[in-house]
Amino acid sequence: MAASDKVFAGSIPKFYDTLMVPLIFEAYAVDMAGLVAAFSPGAVLETAAGSGVVTRALAPKLGADARYVVTDLNQPMLDYAATRQPADTRIEWRQADALGLPFDDASFDAVCCQFGAMFFPDRIAGYAEARRVLKPGGHFVFSVWDRIEENAFADDVTNAVATVFPDDPPRFLARTPHGYHDVAVIREELSRAGFGSIEIATREKVSRGSSASAVATAYCQGTPLRSEIEARDASLLQLATDCATEALVSRHGEGPVAGKIQAHVIVAAG
Repeated sequence: MAASDKVFAGSIPKFYDTLMVPLIFEAYAVDMAGLVAAFSPGAVLETAAGSGVVTRALAPKLGADARYVVTDLNQPMLDYAATRQPADTRIEWRQADALGLPFDDASFDAVCCQFGAMFFPDRIAGYAEARRVLKPGGHFVFSVWDRIEENAFADDVTNAVATVFPDDPPRFLARTPHGYHDVAVIREELSRAGFGSIEIATREKVSRGSSASAVATAYCQGTPLRSEIEARDASLLQLATDCATEALVSRHGEGPVAGKIQAHVIVAAG
């Protein structure tokens, strides 16, 4: 994973939250909130919270006396998430690295992480940290994207942007968000981190955008793909977005567009 893959700064947090979240993250966040809340946890830790889509879905489902610690490695994303959340004394916002959590052993009933594990430099270490801070009987709930070919818009955008940079195509989407999809590897790494009970469900949903242009803008300007494009030639950002738009129109038509998305949802316990 390139260092730039973890940079969510500048205008990316706002683009990410206003464009990417409703496009692909919101529906899975509702599912994750339901899974976590079903355990009736008194203390919850969220890692890699991003712009707070899971936080907004889960907080209303937790008990009045619950403790909810929301963390992210990227302070700009965490700051943005806090502005989107209604005032809630149960929530503590804290910058933290999922690979080195600043919490005592057995501090939480549940740890959740939506589409963050793909960014961990050492996933086994990240999983071991989640297990360390879980109380006996606690649950680690997280999700990762399936292979890029099972996610129509991401695949279309990646292929289209590659035509702008044929000698050095930006591969952020394929490399990182969609680069950790082998369920056998996921099981093996969780087992090595100490988890004994591992349930994995592959869930298909439909991503809907108001237009091909909105989808292209979301991916090209609301994710670290933007940084990857700008590192090659910042003046070509709009051209890359336009090429992605044209490809999406060709595949999905004019007007509102819809495409398949697919992810793995994992519930692990010690």
